[in-house]
Amino acid sequence: MAKGPPDYVSYMLRLWRTRERGPPDRRSPVWRASLQSPQTGEQVHFGTLDELFAFLRGQMGLGSDAEDARPRESVDQEDDLTE
Repeated sequence: MAKGPPDYVSYMLRLWRTRERGPPDRRSPVWRASLQSPQTGEQVHFGTLDELFAFLRGQMGLGSDAEDARPRESVDQEDDLTE
């Protein structure tokens, strides 16, 4: 029997803004995200919101572009806008 997407998933979502690296006059805010499974504690980090949405589409079995978006292994959470 083929296993499809689950009927229910839950995550704790965290969103924060960082500045792109580079010359100060070229930096712009970028949203980062992470999801944490309350069941396992596993965390997945994303460098862009597009990566986050592609991951979620993949979890639901929607869209083929979900396979192309890979979550980032780590995200520098200290690089935020509170300067």
